[in-house]
Amino acid sequence: MPSVNFLAIGWPAVIAVLSLGYLLGSIPFGLVLTRMAGLGDLRSIGSGNIGATNVLRTGNKKLAAATLLLDALKATIAAVIAQAVFGANAGLLAGFAAFIGHLFPIWLGFKGGKGVATYIGTLLGVAPLMVLVFAAAWLSVAFLSRYSSLSALVATLVVPVVLWFTGSHEAAIVTIVMTAITYWRHKANIERLIAGTESKIGQKG
Repeated sequence: MPSVNFLAIGWPAVIAVLSLGYLLGSIPFGLVLTRMAGLGDLRSIGSGNIGATNVLRTGNKKLAAATLLLDALKATIAAVIAQAVFGANAGLLAGFAAFIGHLFPIWLGFKGGKGVATYIGTLLGVAPLMVLVFAAAWLSVAFLSRYSSLSALVATLVVPVVLWFTGSHEAAIVTIVMTAITYWRHKANIERLIAGTESKIGQKG
């Protein structure tokens, strides 16, 4: 099986890439934007999550869209910078670090979001065509099921499979780890899906 040799770029570069990715990823845009808009602490609303889905529960669609975009772009920026300076594997490492930073931001006691936006942002930085694969899988499942969480879970599973069979083994290995973490972060959603109590797209209350 192909291996991902991040250490080939050297320890100083690895530390720099991890730090860049984590710090960018840990910026809680949802929390910052809602506070700037005078909507209070996002963590006291809905699920308490800092991501775009919970921002949407404030009723402000523009803020939710901005949160989704910024949470994605922070991973993209980290990946693009690292890739430009140290090579492709460094981009993967930076994107992964941004993903971890979003999930476990030091500024919020390591309690962050679920990582779907930063997952997409990482793909945009290191394998842009996979964003289309993700979108196609998400939209297909959403159309059939009306479950946003299930759509994200299926999409994050499809991406590493497609990456592997198209020869992008390093990216496949990294994204399967991200997928496993995404499933873990969606544990409550999975339990509700099994129980039939998960909220559907557009469902109120």
